[in-house]
Amino acid sequence: MHLLAIGTRKGLWLATSRDRTSWEVRGPLLPMTEVYAVAIDPRRPRLLAGTTSSHFGPTVMTSDDLGETWEEPDHAPLSFPEDTALERVWQLALTDDPDVVYAGTQPSALFRSEDGGRTYSLVRGLWEHPHRKDWGAGYGGQAVHTVLPDPTDSKRLTVAMSTGGVYRTTDGGESWEASNKGVKAYFLPDPYPEFGQCVHKVARHPSTPDRLYLQNHHGVYRSSDGGATWDSIADGLPSDFGFPIAVHPHDPEVVYNFPLVADGERFPPGGECAVYRSPDGGESWTALRTGLPDGFWTAVMRDAMCTDTATPAGVYFGSRSGSVYASPDEGETWHRVVEHLPDVVCVRAAEV
Repeated sequence: MHLLAIGTRKGLWLATSRDRTSWEVRGPLLPMTEVYAVAIDPRRPRLLAGTTSSHFGPTVMTSDDLGETWEEPDHAPLSFPEDTALERVWQLALTDDPDVVYAGTQPSALFRSEDGGRTYSLVRGLWEHPHRKDWGAGYGGQAVHTVLPDPTDSKRLTVAMSTGGVYRTTDGGESWEASNKGVKAYFLPDPYPEFGQCVHKVARHPSTPDRLYLQNHHGVYRSSDGGATWDSIADGLPSDFGFPIAVHPHDPEVVYNFPLVADGERFPPGGECAVYRSPDGGESWTALRTGLPDGFWTAVMRDAMCTDTATPAGVYFGSRSGSVYASPDEGETWHRVVEHLPDVVCVRAAEV
């Protein structure tokens, strides 16, 4: 069964399908909470949801029965030192060890769980980094929104934040280095600083961990050396601005992007709903539109596009206008999963 988790500004919806063409949708679950982060662990199976309530604040919920019931720790599972308040969980990342889960938060920080995502400890190496005092807030907040464990080495981890850029560790989080060489920050006096880039999203190929793709605030990039250096791959796209980027689960050369008109508008160029796919690591791009609507005056956010691990691969995205689309054939054709939801802020897919 194919499972699609849809996090919105007012709860979580779960969609299931046998063929990834027709879907049954259930929800809202966790209603009236902002669900900015979802992870699906098909090994248990377990769902994890980073929720924010205007009354109770942020937490991480877990479900071991595909959303029928949810568990929340008695005490806050994530917390900062006393002088800092946790505002939101932006990212939940699984690892090869089913007990180890990472969470990226606002303000920019990384937490690690060793009990399957129920309780977390602050990764102090990043929290105490000397750059932290200069990390700024992007339009959506100052947050670690990308967490990418290396599947071949448990001590290697990549994170990205707005604003601040990409940081890497090779010693399990004890020390971190900025890793933004080649990524432009056009809004700064030095357009190629060590850090300070407004990275929107980074994707890593699961079996080729040195291959990374990055969507910046103006700029689309590829790295073939684990993020040490970055090369522009924006040529051929109608805009170098956007929020999400996703990589094919089986082919590191295939990458998906959803371009938007920059800054003042933030909708697809001409209102044309199109996912762009590159077959060659960003050297060329093709617009994929079969089954997608015209007059699409809305945006797709940084975690609202993903792929699954099936063959052929499925591709999914959700919009701020509450519509979610799925492709069962790597983007060639699209089918609407659901419409009229609240703002979709994250989607995650898995086979369970």
